[in-house]
Amino acid sequence: MTPQGDVQDWIAKQIAGNDVVLFMKGTKTMPQCGFSMQVAQILGHLGVEFKDINVLEDMSVREGVKAYSNWPTIPQLYVKGEFIGGCDIVREMFQAGELQELLTSKGIAHNAQTLNA
Repeated sequence: MTPQGDVQDWIAKQIAGNDVVLFMKGTKTMPQCGFSMQVAQILGHLGVEFKDINVLEDMSVREGVKAYSNWPTIPQLYVKGEFIGGCDIVREMFQAGELQELLTSKGIAHNAQTLNA
C-alpha cells in the first residue's frame, strides 16, 4: 500500500501527463461497471484517445482519486488536467453537445458526431 501523499503525486502525474484520463472500474476494453462502461463508450464514440486507469487494481488509487478530486464516485474524467465529472455529468454534457465543445476548446482530437448524426 503506497502512502497517501505518493498516491496523490502519482495521480497528479497521470493527469498532467495525459490529455484525457478516465479513472474507472475495469479497463476501456473490459469495463467492470456500467457507469465506467458508459463514459468509455461516449469517449470511444467520439473517437477520443484516453488513458484508462483501473481503480480496482489498487485500493489506494481508488480512494486517492476520490480525495484528489473531492468527488465520491468512480468513474472520473479529466481533460487537460481539469476534472470534468462522473458518468451522469459526462453523459449530460455529451447529449447537450457540451462535451464535444469542451474537447474542441481544449484541442483534443475527436470526431464531431452528435447523437443526431
